[in-house]
Amino acid sequence: MPALACCGDASVEPPPGYVFAGESTLPTSEVFSSSGVPTFTNTTATFVAMPATWAPAQSAALYRVDGWGAPYFTVNSSGNISIRPHGVETLAHQEIDLLKVVKKASKPTSSGGLGLQLPLIVRFPDVLKNRLESLQSAFNFAIQSHGYEAHYQGVYPVKCNQDRYVVEDIVDFGSGFRFGLEAGSKPELLLAMSCLCKGSPEAFLVCNGFKDAEYVSLALVARKLHLNTVIVLEQEEELDIVIDISRKLGVRPVIGVRAKLRTKHSGHFGSTSGENGKFGLTTVQILRVVKKLEQFEMLDCLQLLHFHIGSQIPSTALLADGVGEAAQIYCELVRLGACVNVIDIGGGLGIDYDGSKSQDSDISVGYSLEEYASAVVQAVRLVCDRKGVKHPVLCSESGRAIVSHHSILLFEAISASSYQSPPMSFDGLQDLVERLPSDALADYRNLYAAAVRGENDTCLLYAEQLKHRCVEQFKEGSLGIEQLAAVDGLCEFVSKVIEVSDPVRTYHMNLSVFTSIPDFWGIGQLFPIIPIHRLDECPAVRGILSDLTCDSDGKIDKFIGGESSLPLHELEGNGCISGDGGSYYLGMFLGGAYEEALGGVHNLFGGPSVVRVSQCDGPHGFAVTHATPGPSCGDVLRMMQFEPHLMFETLKHRAEEFANNGDDDSSGSIALASGLARYFDNMPYLMAASSCSLTAAGGNGYYYCNDDNFVPSVDSVAVEDEQWSYCVA
Repeated sequence: MPALACCGDASVEPPPGYVFAGESTLPTSEVFSSSGVPTFTNTTATFVAMPATWAPAQSAALYRVDGWGAPYFTVNSSGNISIRPHGVETLAHQEIDLLKVVKKASKPTSSGGLGLQLPLIVRFPDVLKNRLESLQSAFNFAIQSHGYEAHYQGVYPVKCNQDRYVVEDIVDFGSGFRFGLEAGSKPELLLAMSCLCKGSPEAFLVCNGFKDAEYVSLALVARKLHLNTVIVLEQEEELDIVIDISRKLGVRPVIGVRAKLRTKHSGHFGSTSGENGKFGLTTVQILRVVKKLEQFEMLDCLQLLHFHIGSQIPSTALLADGVGEAAQIYCELVRLGACVNVIDIGGGLGIDYDGSKSQDSDISVGYSLEEYASAVVQAVRLVCDRKGVKHPVLCSESGRAIVSHHSILLFEAISASSYQSPPMSFDGLQDLVERLPSDALADYRNLYAAAVRGENDTCLLYAEQLKHRCVEQFKEGSLGIEQLAAVDGLCEFVSKVIEVSDPVRTYHMNLSVFTSIPDFWGIGQLFPIIPIHRLDECPAVRGILSDLTCDSDGKIDKFIGGESSLPLHELEGNGCISGDGGSYYLGMFLGGAYEEALGGVHNLFGGPSVVRVSQCDGPHGFAVTHATPGPSCGDVLRMMQFEPHLMFETLKHRAEEFANNGDDDSSGSIALASGLARYFDNMPYLMAASSCSLTAAGGNGYYYCNDDNFVPSVDSVAVEDEQWSYCVA
């Protein structure tokens, strides 16, 4: 019986929980064409990964949700991702079904939704609040446990996510424990100053980054406005600017110095630390700063020591080493007469993106918040106690750890590549065989003979040779496209039987990787990406994700866990964009830091729509407190110095010229011009046929929608099923 060996006793083991169903043998009947060449019969083989049983808990394990998602994300009994907005303190009725949020955001307004187009960023300020409180609690507990005699007050580095509502929320949520902001540029300093006017008067405003006279002047003005501003010297020459401007303005500055530590970690995110780091002062430079401040009778202004050993610090051992080194410098500054009373340990509190708790990875960390805080407190206390120095206030700039969890990027699969070849008829195969050149015909005979003997590797070898020869014949013009397609189908059939699995498919996503996940494209950063629903079904195929851009890098083919493909479900119908099938939604998690700030406009795809969702006690358990449509085509064109209204006038004039060309009726040109106007107002992403075209236009605060019944309301919170609105930006 001509069968491939792997069909009965497959050497490729199915994944746990899967069984393979379907006929997996090559056709058994031998038929000869008029030329006496053996042919395979028309037998269709299907390979479907079918679970014996499948439960949401199995999906949670498959996608490692309990690892990277704890304590904010879980798979609920309906097979959807649920948000636990208050972390471990979330009650069962407070969980938010993410699919319900997506549906309410994307439904037309006439159906009670917001009519927003995907891709979509969903922000959960309750998660943001919980992250702040958890960080503060971890340090408070460590301080109490180790008998530390000073307090902790952190700052949020606004570079991680400068969104207005994110920054304002952090200042609001953190005001009770003096949480402040860190800025690294003049615009960031301006927004930090504005936001901190509503924060705690004791909150730090830490000024990092390269500085010119204008930056320093602005920071001193902030000091004059009674904001607790600290100018951190990143370069030695900045001190001269600070001294000069402070004297002119009559403001006594508070100064910090950033030390270049010897301690650094070897991962990707450790490149900004160490003796060759981008920022900071060496011990020689620090001593010169102390001497100059002493000369100008300003040594009392030096009140903060700052350092940074890199983001995503993988272990508490490395953290303690760096903090201990910095504490030694701190104690020496005290000995030299500086009035330092704060150690700013910088960023570095990592995120476990893959749930592995690994200490040897750029996308994982081997500690908890509590262990991180304990390592810092112990390291500083040990050095200060040994030196007899008063314990300093502890500050950190933990941006990634604060904002990563609260934001989720959601997007749709619009189609998937199909690897199902149409069954080959006997007539088609006979026609193919009769047209094959002699060398390809020999490969075909050898392929059949190897199949009879059950020699899998030999089958693949002859199939590849057959395909190669036929491609060359096609290029020379001696083989038609029908014959080439038949060869492709035959070789694919053989490959499927031997591999006992479908090849990896390509899922086409309504998304731009360059705009929404730039760290994946730029530095290979991995984020958890999973379907947000249908998790009570077994994912039957594996796929990679391809975006809408005309670029080979616009794909995601690396996933957490070292996987090169992602378990996915079959799309229902023909995909969501055509409107004749169910939508398939995926989410990228832990991307709240950096991705929005770094996103570009490759192919002129703008940013996603955004909704802000809070937990409430209403019928759905959540309320949409703010929503903003993504940038329109006109918006992104304006970013490239085009003027959409002038472009429209040019096209309108062209339409009028066309209509007047032998046609007295101008209604056609009017309709054409009207249609063109809508293109400028719509988002650049693909649009479902039945969806509401709701987009921002012109930056004037008004929104356009092809639903005549759409009426936006301002600053409205959705509570009831019929009330889904948003505030105008």
